[in-house]
Amino acid sequence: MARLLSVNVGLPRDIEWRGRTVHTGIWKEPVQGRRRVRQLNVEGDGQGDLDGHGGEQRAVYVYQIESYRYWEERLGRSGFVHGQFGENFTIEGLPDDEVCIGDCYRIGTALFQVTQPRVTCYRVGIRMDEPQMAALLTSSGRPGFYLRVLEQGEVGAGDSILPITKGPERMTVADVNALLYSSHHPRDQLERVLRIAALSAGWRWSFEALARSHDAHPGATGNAGLVPEVAAQTAAPGFRPLRVSRIDREGVDVISLALQPTDGRPLTTPLPGQFVVLRLRLKPDGSPLFRSYSLSGPPSDVQYRVSVKVEPNGAAGTYLNRNVRTDDVLDVSEPRGSFTLQPGDGPVVLLSAGIGATPVLAMLHALAASATPREVWWLHAARDGKSQSFATEARQLLGKLARGRSQVCYSRPTADDQQGRDYDANGRLGMKVLDQLGVPRDGDFYICGPSSFLADLRTGLTASGVAADRIHSELFSGGPSLLPGVIATAVRAPHEPAGTLGTGPLVSFARSGIAVRWRRDDQSLLELAEACDVPVRWSCRTGVCHNCESGLISGTVTYQPDPLDSPADGNVLICCSRPQEDLVIDL
Repeated sequence: MARLLSVNVGLPRDIEWRGRTVHTGIWKEPVQGRRRVRQLNVEGDGQGDLDGHGGEQRAVYVYQIESYRYWEERLGRSGFVHGQFGENFTIEGLPDDEVCIGDCYRIGTALFQVTQPRVTCYRVGIRMDEPQMAALLTSSGRPGFYLRVLEQGEVGAGDSILPITKGPERMTVADVNALLYSSHHPRDQLERVLRIAALSAGWRWSFEALARSHDAHPGATGNAGLVPEVAAQTAAPGFRPLRVSRIDREGVDVISLALQPTDGRPLTTPLPGQFVVLRLRLKPDGSPLFRSYSLSGPPSDVQYRVSVKVEPNGAAGTYLNRNVRTDDVLDVSEPRGSFTLQPGDGPVVLLSAGIGATPVLAMLHALAASATPREVWWLHAARDGKSQSFATEARQLLGKLARGRSQVCYSRPTADDQQGRDYDANGRLGMKVLDQLGVPRDGDFYICGPSSFLADLRTGLTASGVAADRIHSELFSGGPSLLPGVIATAVRAPHEPAGTLGTGPLVSFARSGIAVRWRRDDQSLLELAEACDVPVRWSCRTGVCHNCESGLISGTVTYQPDPLDSPADGNVLICCSRPQEDLVIDL
């Protein structure tokens, strides 16, 4: 019979790691006597990162002594102590290839249910002094598992673990772990796991995403259950020469370029809201400059339209405005980006400020072209009439909609701007305006503009009850970062790395506007990005979780180590890859 060998607890602490401070509860110590197990944790225990750990469905983490022995042999180490892997319960028996999701066990006076395998992250690598530990745990089929507390009670070392009921479908922890993280996701197995009511919400979401991808894109590469939203829409790497067929001035500081194929072949029809990357050579012998611009016109396979704000000190906008003429040829990437118009029947609320109008204008074009019966709100903020672009175009498109509504706010109207003719309200566009207009909260909200504009609206919409998956936003600067457990420090603008510059392939971070040579001492593209303070997302740092998956605009990479499941074609896992040639990454 399986038994509980040790109860381990520990409160979060701050540790120094690679020049950062990490708040983590990975260090657990055995306790004497009995401990009460509550709905969220064991008495005296805590988690440092509540987004990734803890909660009702991850109240207790379990690891087996048999796996301890496996790792001692495989790693050639000894002297492991109970709690070494960050577990609350060190047990004997109940291996991951026998325990099933939904199984219930009584330990002491408490009743538990198995909810999910462990999700490993970089912190177990810190605790084990083995950076690859997250990948090793997952690939070995020995991740351990989490328990939900069905009945609170007391437990102690030496307690027997009594099986009470078996979970449906009889899918083991090892099976479920492999179904998500390996490259094999059979549709029938996805159906099986989704029938298990005890499966935790996060894992359920991942398997639902895999099932949807399997149905909508059979044979597609990548792992839809893990890929972050910003990298969900992929595109083939590389650039294509397109001819500038027309240049229009949209406002005092905005120009639009119409781009057409030079070879007559159709373009890839973009999704409304996507963008392209332009490769510009300001000097014939200089390094290229990469800039991302939203496609602002109607979806088309004949012509793209990009609209560019010409900033006083903006190198790319100034170059395009001063140097590019009709019939010039520019290098243009495939359309990419996940800020796209979603299907549905509910209201569509398009919120923009300044040049942020460009992607939502493409959405408005698509809605007008389809004569959608949906309620459509066009809410735009500008400084004044001279700085407002696309005013006439937006009015014409809204006129084609049966249920189109509009509100334009000027923050600093001039004497020439007439309220009721040029704009609707004086002031800033925020939640107060939405409340005054009675904008419905059951719609999809698409927001593009300055970071403060996005943050304020997202916060306000969330507070007013709008579901997070109905708030969509686009921000072309390189953020936000995802650094689980890392205590925030002052944000620095992206820059060249300190010390000796590299001599390897040129790595360009397109959103951040930084291009640097690969340095031999960097172990991954992630490390190079961090040295440049480029905003990045990561969790495992070993090719497991896919949080770092990013768009690969051009170039090729090698992996070391190989990821458990490859990213989608057109994407790259920056945590375990290195450049083979010059790269452009959507970061």
